Amino acid sequence: MRSPRTGLRLGVAVVATLAFTGGATLAVTGAQAAAPGCRVDYRVTNQWSGGFGAEVTVTNLGDPLNGWTATWTYGAGQSVTQAWNATVTQSGSRVSATNVAHNSALGTGAATSFGFNGSWNGSNPAPTTFALNGVTCTGAPGTPAPTTPAPTTPAPSPTTPPPTSGWNPPAHLVNPLNQVWQHVEQTYNNGNLYGFRNYGWDQVMANRGYLNFCVRWDSSATVTAAQRDQIHATLARQYKKWMDVMVGHNAWPYQQVPIKVVGWAVRNRSQLQWTDTSVDVYVNNIRENAPQCAPECGRFFNQGGQYPNCPGGVARHYDQSLWLTDGFGGGAGGDWGQRMGREYYMNNLNAENMHILLHEIGHTFGLDDFYDWTPSGVGGFLMRAGSASSITEFDAWMFRDWWRHLKSRYGY
Repeated sequence: MRSPRTGLRLGVAVVATLAFTGGATLAVTGAQAAAPGCRVDYRVTNQWSGGFGAEVTVTNLGDPLNGWTATWTYGAGQSVTQAWNATVTQSGSRVSATNVAHNSALGTGAATSFGFNGSWNGSNPAPTTFALNGVTCTGAPGTPAPTTPAPTTPAPSPTTPPPTSGWNPPAHLVNPLNQVWQHVEQTYNNGNLYGFRNYGWDQVMANRGYLNFCVRWDSSATVTAAQRDQIHATLARQYKKWMDVMVGHNAWPYQQVPIKVVGWAVRNRSQLQWTDTSVDVYVNNIRENAPQCAPECGRFFNQGGQYPNCPGGVARHYDQSLWLTDGFGGGAGGDWGQRMGREYYMNNLNAENMHILLHEIGHTFGLDDFYDWTPSGVGGFLMRAGSASSITEFDAWMFRDWWRHLKSRYGY
């Protein structure tokens, strides 16, 4: 189900992408020691004057682990200010990131990611050496640690698209895809589909490759820190399923689109059973009879996109809301975010496919509902509610078709 959409604009945040592959020789305490081997990938996802966001992915190439700590040292005085999906502490230039409850176990070949915001002054070089559980990174099982740091070669800028394929859907989908696009051109925004400027595509491109979220906790239930981290991780994991559809396709410029939760809105602060400052907390700011993160920080409320009255400015803005409501049946989605039942979401934190959330994310990026018609030659698919529980081939090509028709507005 899609809710009404309103077109807005958003200012652009600068993004620098740096990919590093080191590794670590893993050491664990207990009856069995882990065989060595891991990789750490550090990526600056966005950067602005005096601040930046980053994502770190730890891949275990050795024996299974139950508990891990990644460490590195900054060389230019950078400081971590807040983090998610890991507990991050800093002493001087040395930073330590320790797992949280839901990502403590890393089997052989398994990876987990965490993110953080930080501050910098003068320059922001990425760390060149990492360690996991106290042992220096090497990059592969059994590979000795390098005697000198690996070169810090930046990955290509996201404004330079990698070699990609163009528009080449399977022959059996060409006709139904054309039917769908003709339908949305005629029915969206009073026949002015291209005049709307706040599709999910606009948001990703305005941010240059990431999305920020607010959680609207429309419930009387309490939330532990572990549950909060699971809620964030589930949102990112489900969102990634749609973003992965675009990787390597038709000049899409991003290998991944990080999802960061920057705020929670509740009626009573005591519902949130944590004391850390990893997210901004908004208390009893009621809109639509539900808690709302500060409108001053929300893209939906700021057509100029500069967020002059948002504490922290663009870095602390949110593009969409994850609105979880007690007893809410079905779902709703649009440029403002996604809404569904709080119970449904919490009961499906570990589900491979949270089909209601996936369906509503589709609406955020412009995909239509199909309550009254079905394109010729296709059967069940996610955006035809109740007929599929995961993203199908047809859903993927409808998604890509939106990019095909909108990419010129971003210079691609």
